[in-house]
Amino acid sequence: MISVGVVGGTGYTGVEVLRLLATHPHVKLTSVTSRVERGKPVAEIFPSLRGRLSLAFTDPEIDRLSSCELVFFAAPNGTAMTMAPSLLDCGVRIIDLAADFRLRDRSQWEHWYGTPHACPELLQEAVYGLPEMNRDSISGARIVANPGCYPTAVLLGFLPLIKHGVVDTHHLVADTKSGVSGAGREPSTRNLFCETADNVTAYNVSGHRHSAEIIQGLVAAGACEPDLVFVPHLTPMIRGILATLYCELTDLKEDLQGLYEQCYAGEPFVDVMPSGAHPETRCVRGSNVCRLAVHRSNSGRKAVVLSAIDNLVKGAAGQAVQNMNIMYGFDETVGLEHTALLP
Repeated sequence: MISVGVVGGTGYTGVEVLRLLATHPHVKLTSVTSRVERGKPVAEIFPSLRGRLSLAFTDPEIDRLSSCELVFFAAPNGTAMTMAPSLLDCGVRIIDLAADFRLRDRSQWEHWYGTPHACPELLQEAVYGLPEMNRDSISGARIVANPGCYPTAVLLGFLPLIKHGVVDTHHLVADTKSGVSGAGREPSTRNLFCETADNVTAYNVSGHRHSAEIIQGLVAAGACEPDLVFVPHLTPMIRGILATLYCELTDLKEDLQGLYEQCYAGEPFVDVMPSGAHPETRCVRGSNVCRLAVHRSNSGRKAVVLSAIDNLVKGAAGQAVQNMNIMYGFDETVGLEHTALLP
């Protein structure tokens, strides 16, 4: 049993972490923070947790959090980096669900996030928490940078092709569509029901901060100077990401279905669907599974990969709990074996 704290427990990602940890057999939740809601019972703000969690929100104080063995940061970008050095000095391990430690290059991070990094010395130490790529490094990490939701879907989709060198990495396209929960819980006109219902819109076409994270992952997988077109879209659903990935094959004889099945054999949370399948966002809703399908274009010269995840689970909180399980030597699937919700 490990003692765990959660910093930032009032956002969609934060409450999803609480949902998963509340019934985890190896976790004792000892602290959940929120400056705005401090003093209020967590279950009063989130009645879905009634009977599961009896804690009240507290301020995010180092003295209180330092008694934890592990702290999840589900707070906005820029929060974890201000507290990480002090917590690490106290022997606390960290999983950051925001972006503070995802990019290893300080200048890249400061370019995309528009502020100086508070502890750049930790950028090289932090382990990028995509288990299917970095499981061994995650197990011994003091600080894990939980991947973004779009990068999770895109990297898992491209990974087998990149690792085996069967595509031209100078012509990669990721067309991605996300539910509104990916924009967070802060009030915004753009996210009102009347703005999002019956509407699909692209955004940040000229440059989205997740593109740097995806490219870093592609390079780590073996891509040489990848050129990526990444276009995110907002869709009128609550949860889910569907990424449609396009690339030019350099080996036209490669058995793509066999390649994907071999690459993800034994991976508990990647499901390579049968040839010709089309994964849907509803087939992963509420689960920690990424469902993949690989197709060839009519000409046979291009691969089209479909990647579906729940942005709040495999794209955030579920992957964070998966990383925790790896860090502490628990069965990787503990607390994460939920079947997708349908309808």
